[in-house]
Amino acid sequence: MNGPVHRARPARSAAPARKEPTRTNDPERTKANILEVAEGEFGEKGLAGARIDAIAAATNTSKRMIYYYFGSKEGLYLAVLEESYRRVRDVEAELHLQDLEPEEALRRLVAFTFDHHLHHESYIRLVMSENINRGEYLAQSPRIQELNVPAIAAIRNLYERGVKAGVFRRGLNPIDIHASISALSFFNVSNRHTFSLIFKLDMTSPAYIAERRENVVEMVVRFMRKN
Repeated sequence: MNGPVHRARPARSAAPARKEPTRTNDPERTKANILEVAEGEFGEKGLAGARIDAIAAATNTSKRMIYYYFGSKEGLYLAVLEESYRRVRDVEAELHLQDLEPEEALRRLVAFTFDHHLHHESYIRLVMSENINRGEYLAQSPRIQELNVPAIAAIRNLYERGVKAGVFRRGLNPIDIHASISALSFFNVSNRHTFSLIFKLDMTSPAYIAERRENVVEMVVRFMRKN
């Protein structure tokens, strides 16, 4: 009598290799998503502390794909800087300052700058981080230099119209005007934690923000207004 027949079990098929997540079907959307997430990562941790792994996980893509698009961690950081400056300059161009009377245009510009900085803390932290780097990466970008030319030109045009109309006093430099607007708007975000603790203020309360916004606008207008 023959012994029991042992049927050979069918060999298990090997599990398919796990593919790295990609979004090559919509590369522009993928790049935009990477830049958005990377802005938060670099803003929160700086260039040294940011991790490409974290950006890849948050965007459901891969390190390989990020390096494909941006070349390196430093390349992604520079792209984030350029995109951050591009966004703010694009919105500034939509303010149509040339269509407004000089003082009204100035008020709109200052209020916009205040609001933009208030609602884009990652942008503020990026600028702070790049200052810690002594502008090393910003200096590598001709694009950022070009993006800021229209911003100064718009202020120069606004100011010269105001001087001609007898609204603004003579002798001011458009770059200095830009610096003053930026500084007054920047501080409210860059120093909010230390300033709030030292002076027991809630700099995030709607009442404080509204009053501070009005004061900043008024300070710049009075600085430029002809006596």
